[in-house]
Amino acid sequence: MNILSTERLGHNFHDRWLFKNLHFGLQKGERVALVGANGAGKSSLLSILAGQLEPMEGIVVKERGARVGFLPQDPGFKQFHSINDFIYSPDNPQQQLIRAYEELLVQPDADSRKLTSLTDQISSLDAWEYEHNIKSILTRLQITDFSQAIDTLSGGQRKRLALAKLLIDEPDVYILDEPTNHLDIETIEWLEKLLTTGQKTVLLVTHDRYFLDTVCTEIRELDKGRITAYAGNYRYYLEKKAEREEAEEVLLERNRNLLRRELEWMRRQPQARGTKSKARIDAFHQLEEKTHIQKSGNGLQLSVKVSRQGGKILELENVSKRFGKHTLIDGFSYVFKKGDRIGLAGRNGTGKSTFLNLITASERPDSGNIIVGETTVFGYYKQGGLTVGEDERVIDVVKSVAEHIRMANGDVLTASQLLTLFLFPPEKQFGLVGKLSGGERKRLQLMRVLMQNPNFLILDEPANDLDIDTLNILESFLLTFPGILLLVSHDRYLLDRLTDQLFIFDGNGKITLYNGNYADYKTEQTALAEENKRKNEPQRLVVTLPKKEAKRKLTFQERKEYESLDEAIPALEQQISDQTQALTNTTDHALLTDIAAEIARLNQELDEKTERWMELGEYI
Repeated sequence: MNILSTERLGHNFHDRWLFKNLHFGLQKGERVALVGANGAGKSSLLSILAGQLEPMEGIVVKERGARVGFLPQDPGFKQFHSINDFIYSPDNPQQQLIRAYEELLVQPDADSRKLTSLTDQISSLDAWEYEHNIKSILTRLQITDFSQAIDTLSGGQRKRLALAKLLIDEPDVYILDEPTNHLDIETIEWLEKLLTTGQKTVLLVTHDRYFLDTVCTEIRELDKGRITAYAGNYRYYLEKKAEREEAEEVLLERNRNLLRRELEWMRRQPQARGTKSKARIDAFHQLEEKTHIQKSGNGLQLSVKVSRQGGKILELENVSKRFGKHTLIDGFSYVFKKGDRIGLAGRNGTGKSTFLNLITASERPDSGNIIVGETTVFGYYKQGGLTVGEDERVIDVVKSVAEHIRMANGDVLTASQLLTLFLFPPEKQFGLVGKLSGGERKRLQLMRVLMQNPNFLILDEPANDLDIDTLNILESFLLTFPGILLLVSHDRYLLDRLTDQLFIFDGNGKITLYNGNYADYKTEQTALAEENKRKNEPQRLVVTLPKKEAKRKLTFQERKEYESLDEAIPALEQQISDQTQALTNTTDHALLTDIAAEIARLNQELDEKTERWMELGEYI
């Protein structure tokens, strides 16, 4: 039974139907990823399912009492002033008690009686574990100052705060739009474990291919207003999608051949047509429309000229940068060389973006020198996005960079032709920037960067908000990019594919150079952690005890033998005692020899009978 479903759902965005008559169902325990091109309507569908957006047509049905939690791409906080106001729900008595307790703890002159009362109340509701979970989630998402005003938070902090609230509330259905944006890799791996623990019901949109493979058990593709389901992870989806597209290409070629024959028939037809001809004409128009729709699936093309690069590219000499008392970069030196493909790794706030701003001269170092080669042309794709007005036309945004652009093959394209290559049709080109989806804005921003013909490409979180198909094309382009590549990304797949060296930021000023990609680094760190754990564990003495034979019952004869031995052994002991006494009372040497021999024989017999008696006694 579906916990969340739709009936004949339809929605229109800027005079274009994203989908009509859409049927979508989500069952308890399913973890589903929604994929599709930018502008296909993924975020709109999630908003409708979460009850945040009213559809133009149809309804959303959810199970009675089911609670739906929603993480949008750009969360809003409405009337909430501080982090505490947002995190702790007023209608949740446990959360309100925990909030009062936490606020009282930080007061220097806290009322001890009130603190004791709150402690007792939390204990009576058995909420201490809940309080620990709240703290763990907030700390993991780097939220520490609960009194901080929300309007002072950055975009990344707001996204992490909204995610924290969702995880704390533990809804019945998790609907997540790009949950890995603004999270560092360690936090993403923690979130993977959290979402796959227990029978959570999850629906998400993400570009992170490793995250998809780990979390999701089903992929659903939204394309041209239709949903196609693929049971399995992302790798399985890619295989099956390729098979489907191959089959569709065969069908398309068959339709084209049929269309050519039908077109010849149409040209030969006289003006007066009968009923049968009318039906064939209708079929011709349907075939023409179907073939036209299928032919429209052109892909994004990335191919631009790269500026010539000289011998000196970029040199950093003992560069340091600190903010207040916090040192982010301390005496770092490096000489960039041709072919460098470097990834920047480290937790959020450790100085990665600051490093990029220093080498592009957006910020100045506190000490040290940064020397840029004369032929070095930076192309800087920033995390912040486009800095243009919402009322500007898309084509004007491109023309502000250049009217023409030279491609890698020598062709010169106009701004309009280049936009077409980047999947912006004429109606989009002359439309307003404000009408673009988040992914389309990122694609436009990427295009503006590449138009500068850079030979030193800096990408700061390029994966955020781009659809997976565009990421695959970007990845293919970057694999053959002949210039320097400097990449900051939480997308582990992108780091593994595109970089062969890492700058690892520890947040205290030290930057470590590591030769290898992120997968190599993670494997090495995991092995070191396990080795250190073994070294720190106390050595325990392992004693192996001999295995006891299973007890068996004595046979009748053995029991009789045991009983006879029980009588014979004392008799033998008495005989030995008597012979020993006789030995002391005689002086006859011949008799002494005989008595000694008898005592030896009796002792041997006693030993044999005693050993046998003990053996049989084990089974009594």
